[in-house]
Amino acid sequence: MEKDNKKVIYWLLTGCLLIFIMVVVGGITRLTHSGLSISNYKLISGTIPPLNEVAWNEAFDLYKQYPEYQKINNQFSLEDFKNIYFWEWLHRVIGRFIGIVFILPFLYFLIRKQLTQSTIKKSITLMLLGGFQGFLGWFMVKSGLIDRPDVSHYRLAMHLTAAFITFSYTLWVALDIIYKTKKEVNKKFRNLIRVALGIVILQIIYGAFVAGLDAGLLHNHWPLMNDGELIHESVYIEQSPFLKNFIEGKSGVQFIHRNLAYLVVGIIIFIWYRSKKIEIDTTQKKSLNILLGLVCVQFLLGIFTLLYRVPISLGISHQIVAFFLLGTMTFSLHRFSK
Repeated sequence: MEKDNKKVIYWLLTGCLLIFIMVVVGGITRLTHSGLSISNYKLISGTIPPLNEVAWNEAFDLYKQYPEYQKINNQFSLEDFKNIYFWEWLHRVIGRFIGIVFILPFLYFLIRKQLTQSTIKKSITLMLLGGFQGFLGWFMVKSGLIDRPDVSHYRLAMHLTAAFITFSYTLWVALDIIYKTKKEVNKKFRNLIRVALGIVILQIIYGAFVAGLDAGLLHNHWPLMNDGELIHESVYIEQSPFLKNFIEGKSGVQFIHRNLAYLVVGIIIFIWYRSKKIEIDTTQKKSLNILLGLVCVQFLLGIFTLLYRVPISLGISHQIVAFFLLGTMTFSLHRFSK
């Protein structure tokens, strides 16, 4: 029986799609402030939401015991609670479903001997990444259940970045199967894309910092941070010591995120320009053209998201395009690495 066949490719690409959906729902969960609505973790029974009024009141009473209700949402009715509960419940259910979609087909392919040794090892790595991602999700939620009604922006960044990396690696494994033919590699150009990928991942981390600190709700001007100010003074005096401003200060984190955007755009334009100087095939050319288009769209979305103080529609769109940008960069790197 053929190993690493089309069914295996479809399985991996389905995983990519589900991770994308989960990231989108996770973004909505964050933007609607729904992430702390379920304050316990039950792997099996937690899949079923409250089904009657008694169960709903029990869930609501549990929510009332934690800081978010006590300090922010103490005016909430049961209907208000149901609205935020839905998004967190959906986010967790999709996570469980992804686990099933990865594990059961893997066992089937393993028993049927449809995977090469290399793909088996990569698939085990994928499942470990998925399990770690689930742990990070609960680790993040726990940070908002102790004394402050919000999750740690560090843990949010870990959770989001792990999701993006899991998606990229899943896509990479699928591409390894789709494109089996090896060709000569332009190492300098490949390394340039690797640097760009690293900068994009750093930008994603800072995007999570901005979201976790609600830093998009201030300095809602562009290109200056405030009218007439290139750098607002709060960027460097909000926290002490000085460097803490750029990992925990709202102004400092936003400053890094908005300026990293210029670096991301600049290096991708440079990659696109350099590609004109070397010999590339049609697939490589198309991937770099798409990459250039996406980074321009993402840059504009970032500006409007800031100017309009992060409405849900723009916030989600910004996250979706970031996902596509990382996916296209992963594809481009793969095509220049194999």
